[in-house]
Amino acid sequence: MAPETDDKELLALFRQEATKEAAFTRIIRKYQEKLYWHIRRLVVDHEDANDVLQNLFIKVWKSLDNFREDSQLYTWLYRIATNESLSFIEQQKKRSTSSLHSDADDEQGLEHKLKADRDFDGNKLEWKLQMAIQRLPEKQRAVFNMRYFDEMPYEEMSRVLETSEGSLKASYHHAVKKIEEFILNH
Repeated sequence: MAPETDDKELLALFRQEATKEAAFTRIIRKYQEKLYWHIRRLVVDHEDANDVLQNLFIKVWKSLDNFREDSQLYTWLYRIATNESLSFIEQQKKRSTSSLHSDADDEQGLEHKLKADRDFDGNKLEWKLQMAIQRLPEKQRAVFNMRYFDEMPYEEMSRVLETSEGSLKASYHHAVKKIEEFILNH
């Protein structure tokens, strides 16, 4: 069965009181892992990713009845996940602004979280890649992650981020250049 058909079926079941909870559980099972990793790549920390994911599913539960199906369910969920992740990062920045600091401090905070991972090995290319990604501005990081890790087409990303494809391509290109530069110099 095609994913779109399956999603339409799940949405129809969700809209019936008798099958609402079971349908929602199936939606969570279907998308939880993909959404978790999308969020995790943005917020870095496992616990933070779980918190954002939980908030995401609470929002989805409350607003799924109003989902108009103008886009695919997957696209809608990714949009919410991205917005929740970026909002979480902004809240973290605001909490840490009790003292004067710069965006570089926020980058170092994300880098510190990454280095705190028990499997961290700064000499491995995959860790250098992750450190370089954490230095990108949030929206550029989201674009890079969706394209590189999720292999999301620009057309789909445009619907998720509500941004033109041209802008997304430019953002991805700049992100790749910054990452390449970081990896070559570290």
